[in-house]
Amino acid sequence: MVVRRPPARSRQAQILAVAAERFHRSGYHQVSMTEVAAGVGITAPALYRHFRGKPELLDRAVRLGLDELAGGLRAARSTADVGTALAAVAVGHRPLGTLVQRDARLLPPARRAALRRELRADVALMVAVLRAERPELGDRDAELLCWSALSACAGLSYQSAVPQPRRAERLVRELVAAVLAVTLDGAVPDLRPSVPADELRPLPRREELLAAAVRLFHRRGFDNVSTDQLGAAVGISGPSVYRHFESKQHLLAASLVRGRERLWQEVAGAIAGAAGPAAALEAGLGAYVGFARGNSDYLGAMLSETERLAAPDRRAAVDFRRDFLRTWVDLLRRVRPEYDAAEARIRVHALFALVNDGVRNRPYSARADLGDCLRRLGRAVLGVPGGA
Repeated sequence: MVVRRPPARSRQAQILAVAAERFHRSGYHQVSMTEVAAGVGITAPALYRHFRGKPELLDRAVRLGLDELAGGLRAARSTADVGTALAAVAVGHRPLGTLVQRDARLLPPARRAALRRELRADVALMVAVLRAERPELGDRDAELLCWSALSACAGLSYQSAVPQPRRAERLVRELVAAVLAVTLDGAVPDLRPSVPADELRPLPRREELLAAAVRLFHRRGFDNVSTDQLGAAVGISGPSVYRHFESKQHLLAASLVRGRERLWQEVAGAIAGAAGPAAALEAGLGAYVGFARGNSDYLGAMLSETERLAAPDRRAAVDFRRDFLRTWVDLLRRVRPEYDAAEARIRVHALFALVNDGVRNRPYSARADLGDCLRRLGRAVLGVPGGA
């Protein structure tokens, strides 16, 4: 009997689908070429006949989703068409949001730059359609709305369980429409500084290290930061770091714990101090946006470096995120009881992705009125009054 091999193109698509799912679920650093090969049912040497290594796998997996997105946006003639294109990719290439937000920074510099150009080109297509329908929008506001719509769609990547595809696409189209309808006129500049409070006062050495670690790990990646660099950031030698922390991994864990404690204290405190569910949701939204503006490095490191933690610390981080999400989902359903748990989770994940990207996406993150803009956008994706 003759066993026919699948065409090379079909095999490559299968490999990319498996790689994207494994990277999405476990993190780029935790996945080996051997594991990807096993997921496809081939040997590692056979895998290398199709792809030179993990960087190419990641690059091609990201590009596959972005190519489909660009094709859909080029054909879009209305914001409804834009929503359809974004929803199709968000559901059909669900790992894409995680790969772009978390793992793409690990690509070689030339590919990172190319990825950014592709995303800017996608946003330019969206802006052209949006401004045709809303000519009153300036470029700056239109671009922020379009970047925010992309981020909200990426939130679907973080769902542990997604509703039936047609329903998921409908919800994503609703999110995109809501974001693109937001009015940013009259957004109020923030008066409080958007830098971490830690940077406004002298700190003990251990606290300095925690602040420097979360900044460096987010901006360069855990594996690209040495103890010498950590020490230099606070004016000590590399070996002196070990007087305060047993290892670099312990320093990462401690810095993420400190960030979680502050996030919970600020958001839970705001929610607890409000009178009624609607006021609590509004207070929580304001607190989360305020925290994000002052702690963007923590949010970035939480997103990108959790997989680098030892197993017990990783479980603690995942448990915190699950509990934090549940708090928001329960509160949102008290305000909007017509939402079931699945819809509320999609909307809350969209909020987190939108805010987390918004405070890190320059030059838009430098807007003086960014906090008010993000609160308006957050209300829109949550589906509560005041977003448009």
